[in-house]
Amino acid sequence: MPRESIRRRRERAGRVLERLRALYPEARTELAFGTPFQLLAATMLSAQATDVSVNRATPALFGAFPDAAAMARATPGEIEPFIRRIGLFRTKARNLARTARLLVERHDGEVPAEMGALTALPGVGRKTANVVLANAFGQPTIAVDTHVGRLARRLGLSRHEDPDKVEADLQGVFAREDWIFVHHGLILHGRRVCTARAPACDACALCDECPSCRARPGE
Repeated sequence: MPRESIRRRRERAGRVLERLRALYPEARTELAFGTPFQLLAATMLSAQATDVSVNRATPALFGAFPDAAAMARATPGEIEPFIRRIGLFRTKARNLARTARLLVERHDGEVPAEMGALTALPGVGRKTANVVLANAFGQPTIAVDTHVGRLARRLGLSRHEDPDKVEADLQGVFAREDWIFVHHGLILHGRRVCTARAPACDACALCDECPSCRARPGE
């Protein structure tokens, strides 16, 4: 089968976007936060964990350490009890403590709105930085987590496994002003319909635009 042209992929991406907007008109991050620092911390905690588990832990965590200055004074051992039910909690506690100290030392306790400064912090990769830039500062980004990567490949919008390459592919077929929504819409669809192990193709509103759909007539 010949590879789909970029023009056709962009046209199909536009139709996918319309469906996602109809399905999830209020799509946004499901992490609970009040400040950019709290979003940064919550996103760091969400690696290899569910947003539900993070949201259960952060009210008490942020009650004790509401900002970078407060968390910078804490040791990892003092942070651990608040996040013990989250996977990799010891590593995450160390990264939170170190990141808070660096925010105080380098940025006056504020979260920088710049990719390079964010990814220079311990435990902050490109995906985490993109989440913060989009949701705390409104900068157009597409954060590629496991859901976004999986749906991009299933929908034929990327052939890559590398998140950075998937991000570039998605940026190439969606308009810049839609990037933030695309991230949230794909995540919600991946959680609710197009799951990793048992995608509900027969109930999927994107089926006729999806090369991977197993519910097409005659298939």
